[in-house]
Amino acid sequence: MGIILISFENCHQMSNLAIDFMSLALEQARKAYDLDEVPVGSIIVKNGEVISVSFNQVISQNLVTSHAEINAIQIASKKLNNYRLVNCDIYVTLEPCHMCAKAIVDARLKNLFFGALEPKTGAIVSIDRFLDASHLNHRVNYSSGYREADSANLLKSFFKSKRY
Repeated sequence: MGIILISFENCHQMSNLAIDFMSLALEQARKAYDLDEVPVGSIIVKNGEVISVSFNQVISQNLVTSHAEINAIQIASKKLNNYRLVNCDIYVTLEPCHMCAKAIVDARLKNLFFGALEPKTGAIVSIDRFLDASHLNHRVNYSSGYREADSANLLKSFFKSKRY
């Protein structure tokens, strides 16, 4: 495999684009917050077009698997009429758990961008490096820190409101 050189200008453009898409994911997280769900939002993008938006709905759906990432993958799969989301990117306001990380791999998403770290259950860098596992049959590129403070502050506000 050869080395791919990317100009600083292109990196800067990609970074700005990632921040813009993460802002849309944050809008979804705020919807979850307003519905008294843990405020995590996710969007899926293909060729620069948003094809799926969602947020956590575990409580409202009475379904432990109704995480933002899983919901967004389901919506995108239906839209594309394909369970493989080849050349799609996912943006999530919080570092995915193991369940969501495996779904991201199985869906063949190309890139994962996330905001805040999840020190208790984050499977990407916090408690595990799941996407770096050599046994996986698909590689997902990932990076973090996009709108990190905004994502973390929304979560802190939500959990603070739950304490008496």
